Amino acid sequence: MLVFLLIIAALVAVGLSIHQSKPSWYARWLHPLEYDAAINRDARRNGLDPALVASVIWRESDFDPNAESPKGAVGLMQVLPSTARFIASQGDPPPGNARDIRDPEVNISYGSWYLRYLIDMHDGSVPAALAAYNAGPDNMRKWRASAVAKGTELRVPEDIPFDETRKYVTDVLAAWPIYREAYGERLGPAA
Repeated sequence: MLVFLLIIAALVAVGLSIHQSKPSWYARWLHPLEYDAAINRDARRNGLDPALVASVIWRESDFDPNAESPKGAVGLMQVLPSTARFIASQGDPPPGNARDIRDPEVNISYGSWYLRYLIDMHDGSVPAALAAYNAGPDNMRKWRASAVAKGTELRVPEDIPFDETRKYVTDVLAAWPIYREAYGERLGPAA
């Protein structure tokens, strides 16, 4: 019995060591990558790091093109049909038709465009853009206004009142360097 417990303890120690050091093979197992050609194309088109786009896709759908949220967001980047219509109505919409938002190529194109739009809306702040991507721009405006009313600055993700959004921002920001390191040769250079 003691030998069995020692073997289990050794396996746990090895597992913890692998998890902490995140060798490339392990990082790739935890953080898969598909659609890298579309990710690279649309990241470049929108001045984004492809590793950031991959991290958003990983967190939104785990690269499942058929993913659909309870609120109706669809596809790899979980774009709402109403958001796709908004994007299509802009002066510089991405390629593809908003009606085809379930198509992985169109979804990545629209999701990447929207991520750039939100980054620009939030003065270049990726954490704030990610919070808006997850919870919606209206919620971000309310949270910022509330912080200003209190005489403080909104810290993202720390001050975000939605647990899901705080975790979302934290997860994407943590995955971003993992994608950059594990897939640097497949995900072109950072913008």
